[in-house]
Amino acid sequence: MANDSKTWRCGKYELSFDRPRIMGVLNVTPDSFSDGGEHFDQDAAIEYGLAMLDAGADIIDVGGESTRPGFTPVNPDEEARRVLPVVRALAKEGAIVSIDTRHVAVAKAAVRCGASIVNDVTGFTDPKMVEFVKTSTCGVIVMHAGEVAAPARTHATVQLDTSAAAFVAEKAREAAAEAAREAEKPARRRRGKLLGEPKVEAKLPGGVVQPSLPFGEPEPAPESEPETPAAEQTAPAAETAEPETVPAATEAAPGPSDHLAAMMRRSARREEAYVPTSQLRRFTLPDSAPIMRRVMGFLSDQARTLIHAGVSRDRICIDPGPGFGKTANEDIVIQRETAKMASLGYPLMCAVSRKRFVGAVSGVTEAAARDAATFGVCLGAIQAGANIVRVHDVAGFAQFLNGYWAVAKPQPRRAFVAVGSNLGHRCDNIRAARDMIAEIPLTCVSNCSRIYESEPAYETRQDAFANAVIEIKTELAPLVLLDELMKIEAELGRDRSKKAKANGPRTIDLDLLWMDGETHGGKKLRLPHPLIGERDFVLVPLEDLMHDPARFFRYNGVEVKEPEDRVGHIVGELGRM
Repeated sequence: MANDSKTWRCGKYELSFDRPRIMGVLNVTPDSFSDGGEHFDQDAAIEYGLAMLDAGADIIDVGGESTRPGFTPVNPDEEARRVLPVVRALAKEGAIVSIDTRHVAVAKAAVRCGASIVNDVTGFTDPKMVEFVKTSTCGVIVMHAGEVAAPARTHATVQLDTSAAAFVAEKAREAAAEAAREAEKPARRRRGKLLGEPKVEAKLPGGVVQPSLPFGEPEPAPESEPETPAAEQTAPAAETAEPETVPAATEAAPGPSDHLAAMMRRSARREEAYVPTSQLRRFTLPDSAPIMRRVMGFLSDQARTLIHAGVSRDRICIDPGPGFGKTANEDIVIQRETAKMASLGYPLMCAVSRKRFVGAVSGVTEAAARDAATFGVCLGAIQAGANIVRVHDVAGFAQFLNGYWAVAKPQPRRAFVAVGSNLGHRCDNIRAARDMIAEIPLTCVSNCSRIYESEPAYETRQDAFANAVIEIKTELAPLVLLDELMKIEAELGRDRSKKAKANGPRTIDLDLLWMDGETHGGKKLRLPHPLIGERDFVLVPLEDLMHDPARFFRYNGVEVKEPEDRVGHIVGELGRM
């Protein structure tokens, strides 16, 4: 299951998989298969990305080219114009951003703008993309896109007519042909038969005579359902792509009119085509062995290629690519073999959200209505070892996952909460907050610092603060825990309305500073807290709970300032909790 020791290093971030990670899908495209271009506007895309972070997404996957079946390739310049402002804005808010692209120029620009992951749907088959990622520190997602089984040969239908009328008609045709031959050459008899006379009878056991049966002309295969021979699947895109009308802008675009688009068109036709056959299948699904040899062989080979090029193993994630060149049956086979793919040792992506095969097994035609079925498929993948789940409905899946994980996986984790007050009875407010934190479901207070008095920070025209840090253990997700802390603030009289000053006087202030194994970005919550390293009124109480907190947070990627450069300096001690 996802509760394992794998880690994924993505630039300055390191993701652990003590719980499954959620990747939110953000399509900055006008023609995505599931959202219909709802986030094509850049401002709308940024707002939606931030909303997914606040709903529970660990990663935002930004794409500027739809790769749905029948997609129109996009010029890299246009793709970059769509995605770069979105990547830059989300990265600025502390988000782990993945760039979903197959163009090396777009990947380079996105990483410069703050992207931490390159998600290549062509599986790093472009040597230029490999050359780029080996010189960076970003995480990489190797995806399999392609047919996983040789196309079945379409045999012409044979019509067999055994009626007496057909037999008589055939005998008449043979007689006419014989008469024509007799008119052209002299008759020569040997043993009472004409030489060259066709044999029209065959003796079967028992002396029964079996006449030759007529066969009709084979019917041509439907032109609307062509099948590509296996040998042609690896040919250049110009040879494999079916003839079609291409817009002028697309023809002028460098590169993208290619094999991936042709493969996705074939995939759509394979899914929709009906191939008549006289043979009945004995099994509901095709044999998994050849399918998994292709998928796992490709993923393993490409991962080794990256490693040999200089990409460290802990930067590589793999994705079997549901829907890319695969039928519904093949996708189900692959999902059922999730445990085998997880055994390769790389973080494993489950990217089935709203795909065609999810609609096939659930009976839901509209892509946007497949979220509930998506959650079911994702749960099966998580149980089999998937580490990252790529979904469209982040809020719904986060709620689904939190409910399942709380029951299925006991997982207490350490966290630190900063507590401050400068209105009313300050120490009493802090103790009341401690007692209320201990009542949060699936949470306990394990340790408390002493209470210190500190200078006001940021907004200096106010009374001195009482400050402390509480160490807790919790099984709640970070955003769920934060909501519980906000409820305590409200109950103790904290004013968070717009009229209140952001850093002004308050009866209580609760900040989630750090949680074991969690990295998060967004407007609602940042983990680790981005201001830990400059707050003396946090770092000094933390010294009561851990050895050398400055070193601890520096190791976790937080910049920690020297004591003289901090804000809110400690000026005294007010007692114990």
